[in-house]
Amino acid sequence: MNRNTWLIIITLVITAMAVSCSYTRTTYEKVDDWEYDSEKFEDMDYFNGAGGSTPVQSARITNAPMVMEECCEDGIGFAVGGAMDINNFRDNIENDYLPLPTDITPEGIFYDYFFETGQTEPCEELFCPSYSTAISRDPFSGEKVYYLSVGLNSGLKESDFSRKKLNLIIVLDISGSMSSGFNRYYYDQFGNEVEIEASEDLDKTKMQIANEAIVDLLDHLDEDDRFGMVLYDDRAYLAKPMRLVKATDMESIKQHILEITPQGGTNMAAGMEMGTELYEELLNVDQSEYENRIIFLTDAMPNTGETSEQGLFGMMQNNADQGIYTTFIGIGLDFNTELIEAITKIKGANYYSVRTPQEFKERMDEGFDFMVTPLVFNLELVLQAEGYDIEKVYGSPEADEATGEIMSVNTLFPSKRVEGETRGGLVLLKLTKTSSDGSIEIRVSYEDREGNVEDVVDEVEFSDADQDYYDNSGIRKGILLSRYVDLVKNWLMDERLKNEYMEDQPLVTREDGIIVPPPFDIELGRWERQSMPLTVSSHYQELFEDFYDYFQVEMEALGDTTLQQELDILNKLIRL
Repeated sequence: MNRNTWLIIITLVITAMAVSCSYTRTTYEKVDDWEYDSEKFEDMDYFNGAGGSTPVQSARITNAPMVMEECCEDGIGFAVGGAMDINNFRDNIENDYLPLPTDITPEGIFYDYFFETGQTEPCEELFCPSYSTAISRDPFSGEKVYYLSVGLNSGLKESDFSRKKLNLIIVLDISGSMSSGFNRYYYDQFGNEVEIEASEDLDKTKMQIANEAIVDLLDHLDEDDRFGMVLYDDRAYLAKPMRLVKATDMESIKQHILEITPQGGTNMAAGMEMGTELYEELLNVDQSEYENRIIFLTDAMPNTGETSEQGLFGMMQNNADQGIYTTFIGIGLDFNTELIEAITKIKGANYYSVRTPQEFKERMDEGFDFMVTPLVFNLELVLQAEGYDIEKVYGSPEADEATGEIMSVNTLFPSKRVEGETRGGLVLLKLTKTSSDGSIEIRVSYEDREGNVEDVVDEVEFSDADQDYYDNSGIRKGILLSRYVDLVKNWLMDERLKNEYMEDQPLVTREDGIIVPPPFDIELGRWERQSMPLTVSSHYQELFEDFYDYFQVEMEALGDTTLQQELDILNKLIRL
C-alpha cells in the first residue's frame, strides 16, 4: 500500500476510536447544589416534625446530567452495634463532671480493645462463633463466678472486603445548644455553670467541631456514592439534595458546611423525617449494590417536636425495615447517651462520640467502611444446659432483653483483626450455676445481608476446677472490663440517688461483691442534660482503691498496656 492509503486507514481508525469513546465515556458536570441559607430559611422547604402542619415540598434526589454511559491471621472479625466507644464517659471524668450511668457501656468499652476470641480453626463462613469459659472469683466477695464468652469471627479477609456503594444522608443538629463550648454543658448557663480549663480543640463550639467532623467524613466517600444533607433546629431544612459524589463540587460543599452556625430549638424528629424523605426515590435500587445510611450528628437534647425515644425509635425501626440504617455521632460533654442508648438497639444502628476532631478523624480513617456496612443480623444464641442460666450479657446493646436461656444481638459490623485479636470481638455471658452438670449445648442462628438464615450448634464443657482459670486472655480481659463497668455504673447510680433522694445505701459492698447494676430510671429534666460535679463517697473511694490493685494485677497478667487509661481514671476517682 502506498503512503496515502496508510494515512487514510490511520485516520479511519482514530475516528472510530473517538466515536467509540463518545458513546462509552460518562461525563459529569460538578455542581455546587447547596441550598441552605440561614438568612433566607423562611422561604425554604422545611419540616416541623412528625406530622406537623407546615407544608412540605416533596424531597428531591437530583441526578447529574449524563452523556451516555486461614485460622487466626490478620483480617476481619466482628463487633456488635450500639455504642462504639465510651468517650462521653472519659470526657466527663476528665473535666470533673459526674457522667450518666449510660455514658459507659460494656459494648462501648469492649470496642476500645482487642480480644483473643478463642478461635482454634479456620473460619470458612461469613460468621463463625467460638466459645471460651472461665471461673473467676469476685475481687470483693470472693464468690466463684462462671463466665462464657462468644468470639465473633469471620471467614472474610480484609483484602477481599469492600463496602457497597453508599447512599448517605447526613442530618446535622444546628440548634442553639450546639452554640456552647464543646467542653461545657449548654443548660448550665441557666443556673449551674461550671468553669473548667480550656484547651485548643475543646474550646471550640460543638457546632464547629460537628462541622469539622462532617468534612472529615466526606473524605471517605467514593465517586459512585451519593450524598445529601439535612439541617434541623426546631424544624428541618434541605441543605443539599441527594447527588452522586462525582457530580458534586465537594470542595464547595465542604466550605458551606464549615460556615454553618447554630440557631433555634432542637427537633430531632423533624431532622430524621426529612432525612428519610430523601430516600423515597431510592428504595427500589439494588440493595446488593447500594447501602443506605443516615449519619445523625447531635448533642441529643431535643426540646421541641416529638421528644420521646418511641417517636424516634418508630422512625428508625421503619427505616431499618426498608434497609435504611442509622449512625449517631454524639457531640459535646453533654451529649445525652440516655436517649441514644434507647434508640440504637435497632437493627443496623451504632453510635460514636467525638472527643477531638483529630481523634475522630483517626477513628474514621480506620473504620468508616466498617461503620456503614452491617453484615450479620438477628443473631440469637440459645443456651441448652441443665446446669447454667444466663444472669447477664456484656457487650450487646440488647443485653437487657436476654433471658436465662436466650441472648440476642441485632447487628454485627465488621471489625479489624490484628495478630489473632479482634477489636470489640467478644460478647461475655455471666452465668448462674444451677447444678453440677458442666455440659452446655449452644445453638446460634443469624441472618446475612440477603436474609438467608444460618444455624450453628456447638458443645462447651466447663472445667470442674476449684481455682480461677481462663481459657484465654480474651475472656480474662472481658471479665476485667465487665467488672470495671459494673462497679462504675453502680457508683454513678449511687451518687445520683444520693443527690436526688438523699439515699446513702451503696449498691456494691464487700459482702455482696460487684452486683449487676439495677435499671436506671431517674428523670433528669429528661433530655436537657445539666451537669453534676464529680464526687466520690468515702465508701467508693475505698472500693476503687482495692479494685485498682486488682485491675493492675490483671493488666500485668494480660500484658495489655492500653488498659492503663482505665487505671488513670480509677486513680483520679481515688484521689478526689
